[in-house]
Amino acid sequence: ERALTTTRDVAWRMERSVSTLLKLARLESESSAPHTWLGAATLLHQALAEARSVADPGHVFELDIDEDLEILGGESELTSLFSNLLSNAVRYTAPPGTITVVLAEADEAGAHFSVSDTGIGIAEGDIPRLTERFYRVDIGRSRASGGTGLGLSIVKHAIERHDAALSITSTLGEGSTFRCEFPLHRVRRGPPAQVVAA
Repeated sequence: ERALTTTRDVAWRMERSVSTLLKLARLESESSAPHTWLGAATLLHQALAEARSVADPGHVFELDIDEDLEILGGESELTSLFSNLLSNAVRYTAPPGTITVVLAEADEAGAHFSVSDTGIGIAEGDIPRLTERFYRVDIGRSRASGGTGLGLSIVKHAIERHDAALSITSTLGEGSTFRCEFPLHRVRRGPPAQVVAA
């Protein structure tokens, strides 16, 4: 029975890795697709609903979302960016931890999206390598949580496609913040997003 459980777990991890690789390949193949103006808050609320569905009831979500912001971009890329950063925060924050999500206009500098958590944090030496494909800070931790080492590579790809910049700050044992800065030419104000209760 133990061997069957191990085999099942390995198969599940392989399936997840293949699925993530296919998603990354699909995003890269869409690199020439034209970008359109998208309701960023709508996509973010969808990603939040997905994150909440796998979060522990003890997780606390604090939101500061500008419902009017639009970003010139690709829908699948932005959705993957939001989803991956949120899922990482949930995965590496033990309840009753707090996950803070901000989507806001920056003063004359476009807009920023950030996800902060009160999780286990990341060692300073690991931060520069986080967006490398298959790089995992703690292989045992990633294996236990189902990580593939590809989520932040997808985030990096999406960031680059939107002329944006990613900054990561973290303190071991206290938490992390992932912040994406979108330039002014990628941001405008549109009609308020229609928020659907999760």
